[in-house]
Amino acid sequence: MVRITLTGPELDGLTIDQPAASVRLLLPSPGTTELVVPRWNGNEFLLPDGQRPIIRTFTPRRADPTALELDVEVVVHGGGAASEWAQAVRPGASAAVSGPGRGYVIEPDVPAYLLAGDETALPAMSQLLEWLPSATPVQVHVEVADPEGRLALPAHPEASVAWCDLAPGAAPGEALLEAVRGADILDGARVWVAGEAAAVQRIRRHLFDDRGVERARAAVRGYWKHGRTSDG
Repeated sequence: MVRITLTGPELDGLTIDQPAASVRLLLPSPGTTELVVPRWNGNEFLLPDGQRPIIRTFTPRRADPTALELDVEVVVHGGGAASEWAQAVRPGASAAVSGPGRGYVIEPDVPAYLLAGDETALPAMSQLLEWLPSATPVQVHVEVADPEGRLALPAHPEASVAWCDLAPGAAPGEALLEAVRGADILDGARVWVAGEAAAVQRIRRHLFDDRGVERARAAVRGYWKHGRTSDG
């Protein structure tokens, strides 16, 4: 995981009022450092050469309205435009930001929370742990494809954290699904899940169809798609 700090007067007025919100970053095209702003053609954003721009969505991990700084955290892996950008970017480089998108509304009077996600959800889960009421029990399940993905999470006095190692060759989300299947979900508890799109879809079906969790009690979000080479 690499933390990138964006700064500049353009961030004036950017406020993050809820945890697990989102911002979108426009990145330079592969092989270039120049940032080209695309134009909307009525259907999609396109660059002057007709190519689609590289736009990625991240959790705004920290926003400082006084210093005009915004931190995003990027999972670094074997490929992907965002991963390559995060490893190569240098101070002074340009990026364009839009947002924030909706975050997660915390309900202070529920009996418990269940948070489940893969490495891409770590920034959002970290925020949730910082925002959740200190007296509310929280189960946290994190799937990692590599033991080095076990990053320190913010302390929460009532949180229990379980790291789920993804077996070699297993599809993303398999370990996370098994963890959610085995989790004790109290009546009235709230559930937040994020990760690979197909995996969280299976978790969504398990929660709603097998466990009978009310849809209003669960937020399930797909953060990326396995096999799409443009991801990352």
